[in-house]
Amino acid sequence: MFPTLVCMSAENETKLLRAFGKRIAEVRKSKKLTQSELAERVNMSVVAIAYIETGKRWVRLSTLDKIANALGVNISDLLKDVR
Repeated sequence: MFPTLVCMSAENETKLLRAFGKRIAEVRKSKKLTQSELAERVNMSVVAIAYIETGKRWVRLSTLDKIANALGVNISDLLKDVR
């Protein structure tokens, strides 16, 4: 049997996106990096990084891995306390 999938409301998804973006920004700032520096390290535009940090854009797992590596942390560190 397949597990039951739980649908997330648009409101909850928005909250999750914002919390995730806020966490990325917190870690980036703790590493004393600008959005521009992070964008360069992961080969993305500054606008894309800003969209991620403001909860306007999800990231693929491969991008999440690149961001974690660029920040010198584990993916789990980026997801810490994101609810």
